[in-house]
Amino acid sequence: MNAFSVAEFNSGLGLAVPEIFLGIAACVLLLMDLLLPERQRQWTGVLAVVTLLIDAVFVVMEPVSTRMVVLGGMFEMDRMAQVLKLATLLIVAVVFVYSTDYLRRRAILKGEYYVLGLFATLGGLVLISAGSLVTLYLGLELMSLCLYAMVAFDRESGIAAESAIKYFVLGSLASGTLLYGMSIVYGVTGSLELGAIATAVQSGFSGNVGLLFGIAFLIVGIGFKLGAVPFHMWIPDVYEGSPTCVTLFIGTASKLAAFALAMRLLPEALAGAQPDWSQMLVVLSVLSIAIGNIVAVAQTNFKRTLAYSTISHIGYILLGFLSGSAQGYQAAMFYMVSYVIVACGTFGMILLLAREGFEADQLVDFKGLNARSPWFAGMMAILMFSLAGLPPFVGFWAKLGVIQAVLNMNYTWLAVLAVLFSVIGAFYYLRVVKLMYFDDPVDTATIGGSLLMRTVLSMNALLVFGLGVAPASLLAVCQRAWQ
Repeated sequence: MNAFSVAEFNSGLGLAVPEIFLGIAACVLLLMDLLLPERQRQWTGVLAVVTLLIDAVFVVMEPVSTRMVVLGGMFEMDRMAQVLKLATLLIVAVVFVYSTDYLRRRAILKGEYYVLGLFATLGGLVLISAGSLVTLYLGLELMSLCLYAMVAFDRESGIAAESAIKYFVLGSLASGTLLYGMSIVYGVTGSLELGAIATAVQSGFSGNVGLLFGIAFLIVGIGFKLGAVPFHMWIPDVYEGSPTCVTLFIGTASKLAAFALAMRLLPEALAGAQPDWSQMLVVLSVLSIAIGNIVAVAQTNFKRTLAYSTISHIGYILLGFLSGSAQGYQAAMFYMVSYVIVACGTFGMILLLAREGFEADQLVDFKGLNARSPWFAGMMAILMFSLAGLPPFVGFWAKLGVIQAVLNMNYTWLAVLAVLFSVIGAFYYLRVVKLMYFDDPVDTATIGGSLLMRTVLSMNALLVFGLGVAPASLLAVCQRAWQ
């Protein structure tokens, strides 16, 4: 290795400091957890949160002014990656804070949960900065394998084991489909690097039959990881069957990674074939918005309601993709980040109301919440209004952004459809508000949760309101990510 290549390699390692630090820290925590007595397991969680916050500082300190590809084309860093990494690390830190009390009350507070969460986060970071199909797949599989284990984390729960098996089998099929699509794209373009694939597609492979087959298989894999219809069948069962703290992780951090997967493969690597994959996304988007909102109305389990809600929101995010414009990608990114913040607070409310032997995962469990705690009823109302897309909450601006993007591309019928189903979706969100404020409580137990959890949850909900009143800061961040 000559001096130039050594310097180039070292500069590449410098950009990968967050991934390197997180991998080493996860291994150290795994070893430390073996030495901790059972009554001090919460220190593993504390150290995991500290690790994530330190890693977030490393991400912020990275000098990113333009797209940089290093480590032989395997790793790339740009503003989009920086924003998604920072969001992922902070969201996972909040997830760990919400999870500790829940795990302790069920006597399953073990270090493995935090270690698996850290390794899943590492997989997400690798995926976000992937510059090659190989790195993309390795990051995705590292995250997925950890999630399979986390779903089955409660070994005494039969429904959790059933959910884990279903998730593993369907996830393996989706991963195989994605890998097959990648192999076809490699065979057509002759390269594994995303930049080289983009150049090849733009130079004459657009419309190639083999490339179209590869894109179709990639769309299937992306659709599964995002949870878009008709590849959504795993989401309701996994959301309901998993421990709620794991459902929270899957519904937030893994969605950011899946969003990065779609961004790297479609707008970046296959931009030259945008008319082809855009037509495929129209079908996924319409089906997801329609089925997600309609089926959610019939649910009585709140976690299943949120599962179908996730499916519908994925449909709205895909509206930004299919526009094929920078405005659409910015709107999709704003929607994803804002949705993850809202979803984090919503699942956090379920964790707050849960106690030993009681999951608080039914809609009736929220009856009369205002009589029990006016403050947290107000926080939950903010989250529900945002999910419904009502002004002045951040969810309104998210939906407005993607609808404007499709209108600018002359998809008027699609914009009208999105608005109509948004009205339907508002019903099951406002139903929760009605239960909290107009029904008598069926549970009069004191609301638990540590002071830290209650404080963070309150800040989470207030952030949703704040971003709705002043969305310019988050909008500017998403716009800079695509400049």
